[in-house]
Formats: sequence, structure tokens, C-alpha cells
Amino acid sequence: MTIAGIDEGNLTKSFQGLRVLDFSTTIAGPHCTRMLADMGAEVIKIEAVEGETMRTRPPLRNSCSTVFGQLNVGKKSLVLDLKSPDAIDIIHRLVAGSDILVENFRPGVMRRLKLDYGSLRELNPKLIYCSISGYGQTGPSAELPAYAPVIHAASGYDMAHLSYQPGRTRPDYCGIYHADVVTGVYAFGAISAALYQRHGTQKGQHIDVSMLESMLSLTLNELQWSQFEVSLPKRPMFGPLETADGYVMVAVASEKTFQSLVKAAGHPEFIADPRFARYADRRDNWEDLMNGVETWSRRLTTEQCLVELNGHGVPCSAYRTVAEALRDPQIAHRGALSEVNDGGGSFKVLNLPFRMSGTNVSAGKRIATLGEHTLEFLRETGRSEDEIAAFSGKSLAADRG
Repeated sequence: MTIAGIDEGNLTKSFQGLRVLDFSTTIAGPHCTRMLADMGAEVIKIEAVEGETMRTRPPLRNSCSTVFGQLNVGKKSLVLDLKSPDAIDIIHRLVAGSDILVENFRPGVMRRLKLDYGSLRELNPKLIYCSISGYGQTGPSAELPAYAPVIHAASGYDMAHLSYQPGRTRPDYCGIYHADVVTGVYAFGAISAALYQRHGTQKGQHIDVSMLESMLSLTLNELQWSQFEVSLPKRPMFGPLETADGYVMVAVASEKTFQSLVKAAGHPEFIADPRFARYADRRDNWEDLMNGVETWSRRLTTEQCLVELNGHGVPCSAYRTVAEALRDPQIAHRGALSEVNDGGGSFKVLNLPFRMSGTNVSAGKRIATLGEHTLEFLRETGRSEDEIAAFSGKSLAADRG
């Protein structure tokens, strides 16, 4: 892909040569390790014989999940039964030559398996060990089970979101798992920082990432409003403008955009109106302001409204579906999607949302089948063919499948 003069096919990858042991499942951990894989790390996904649960998540083609593929493209698959002493021995041998370990079990599980940071640090003092959990590794809530919807509620995010829905009193369900994605990104950032620090210290460290605290970081305004009394407008300051055939989102975040909006709406007199002249006045009379603007926008189609707003430099957008957003020419220009392959055929995944002038950041090309690399790593740990056959009958069956 070539973006703004960058030919990614001829670039190196920042994390080339690093090895990651990935014990994570579902979304947060796999999202983090997918980012590491995109940056060039060799990511070894440790899976049970039945495979990670996301392998069955629709849409499925020939029993292959594209959701699993999006989260795990570019990784290798090693099938192990973590209840087996032989499996623990294999992991210990792999740890000795690994740089990073990522896990998102409930706190205490890895310790019971003798795969916690304290145990593995003795085998590899340079290991960077990242634990992702709902509430953190210690504290009164540490061992509570947690998934993204639970963290959305626990963090106050859902109630904060409800406050922007006038007339509603019942929290709604958000099927978009913000907590998983943002936590995975924070974990990636912490791992990157630990790698930089390791250059100087030659020592690894344990990283403890909390989904609750990650999610709280999204409620930037609300976190401050919860500490101080603030007068909020009755109508949210960022909300939909009604048009003749739909809605448009307008963000009036500066004096310049306010003036541009009211000029576009044919109400230049609003600039000097004492109800709107200052930002504080505007907040108190926001509903009057937007009702006035809507007398204009309701006469236009969404497309016509966007033309006028963009012509005046007002930040705005139509409300689009994800499918519509993916068809945006800007997405194609940026090379934001990569075509990948699994046992069900080809499909597209999103690349990392940044470009680097000296680094290839595109996704891998294919998704590993369950246990595809088991033999490779068993041999690497020094097992004989007879030992491999005795140890991994189930894994071999999965590999041939």
C-alpha cells in the first residue's frame, strides 16, 4: 500500500524479532497482541484443544469466524492443555526465549498454574509480562468477573451516556465494546514503554492494566464534573440537527465555528444576540440556539445541509452506518483496510489507525488454523518425535484438520 508517498511494502516493522506469548482471549488482550503482530512481533497464541471462544463468533464461513480473524490475523497458534505438567514445561522453555507475555485471565489463575510473573521472571528476567483484568490485579474487586458491558456500567460510562439522552431514564445496552478496545490499546502502549525502558535497564517488568480505569479515562468531562458543581445545558451541546430526510451531527467547539454555523443558517444576528454572544450565555440558552438553527436545517436534505455547513467550515457529518463509513473514499486513500485469508476465503480487516514513514504497520495476510504451529514449537523445545506423538495426539489431529 502507498499512502502519502509511503510505500509500506518496502519498510521494516518496528517490533521485528520480538516474540510474544499470547494467553489472552475474547477482545481486549487479542486486540493488544494483534497490534503487536501488525508491528512485526511473532505472536504465539496459546489455545486450548477446543480453540479460543471467538473462533465460533459469527459471521462464519466454512466454520471460520471473521471476527476471530480480525483480532488474530498474523499470529501463530499453539494448542496446549494448561492443566498438563508437560504443557507448563513447554511454556517454561518458550518463556526463556520470549520478550512479552500477555494474559487476561481472572487474577490468581496464572499463579495457580505457576505461570505468574513471579514464577516466570526467574526463567527470563527480561520478560515483559502484561496482565489485563477488569479491576486490576489487587484490591477488593480484583477477582470479580468482568466483561466490557459490566465495566461500562461499573465505570459510570452508561449513566454518563444516559445524561445525554433527554427524556430517557433507563440505561441502554451498548453492544460496541469500548472497554475492551481502549484497554487493549492502553496495554499496547504500556508494553511499548516497557520495551523502551528495557533498553536501558536490561530488565523486564509486570504491567497491570485495569479495564475499569481504562474506561474511566473516556469520561474526561464527567470525571471533573463529578468533583465540582457545573451547570449543564438542557440540550446536549453536541447533538443531531434534524434535516428534511435525516440528521446531521454538528460540533460547535469554538467561537469561529459558532459564527460560521449561524451565518450558514441565515441567522447572523445571533452573533450579537445577548443570549448567545458569550460562550457561557450560549450554554445557558443552547436549546434556543439550536431550535433557531433547525428552522433552517429542516428545509434542506441531509446532503444539501452538509454542502452548506462544509462551505462555511463547520465541522459536521451525516450519521452513517459502518458499511457506509467503510465506503468513504478517504478510507481507500489511506489504505485503511487489508485483505486477509482464512479457511473460509478472503475478507477485509482494519489496519492500525496510524501510518509511520519508516515502518510497515499493515496487518498480516492470514489467520492460523487451530494448532497450526503446535509441532513447530514442540520441536523447538527439544521434544523428540516420539515424545511429540505421545504428548499431542489431540493437537496433531487439530493440526491435520
